[in-house]
Amino acid sequence: MAALPQALPAILRPMRADDLAQVAEIEMASYEFPWTRGILRDCLSAGYNAWVLASGARIIGYGILSVAAQEAHLLNLCVAPSEQGQGYGQRLLKRMLDLARWHEVQRVFLEVRPSNRHAIALYEHAGFNEIGRRRGYYPARKNREDAIVMALELLPPEDSPPPVA
Repeated sequence: MAALPQALPAILRPMRADDLAQVAEIEMASYEFPWTRGILRDCLSAGYNAWVLASGARIIGYGILSVAAQEAHLLNLCVAPSEQGQGYGQRLLKRMLDLARWHEVQRVFLEVRPSNRHAIALYEHAGFNEIGRRRGYYPARKNREDAIVMALELLPPEDSPPPVA
């Protein structure tokens, strides 16, 4: 009996311009009102922290994080619908939070649709808390949908020395 081929391991790496077609396909498959390829390209051009999770040449998911003034904003985190439920979202979120810590960010913000229960659970599991709502933030079939604003305080690592007074 022949052995089944092993799936390639998924690796995290910075997003490149040649990834945009696959990233846009995942975006379109995942959201009713997806970001355009142009918006994704603009994120790369702006120098945002944009990373993909890839298995060989196939993109599984991606995350985009902007950083400024010791704060970060998780702009987008998405896993291909066919790959969800395998821990890839947690892995991407961990990478985004590690990048925020590397940039010495104190707080990470994000917005999420109240209807996106799986995303809310992922963020709550990582320690995010709801801090507010943005009324009518997202487009929706009928009118607009609010956004839950969530934040995570990033504490310094336990092994770092206390700040000098």
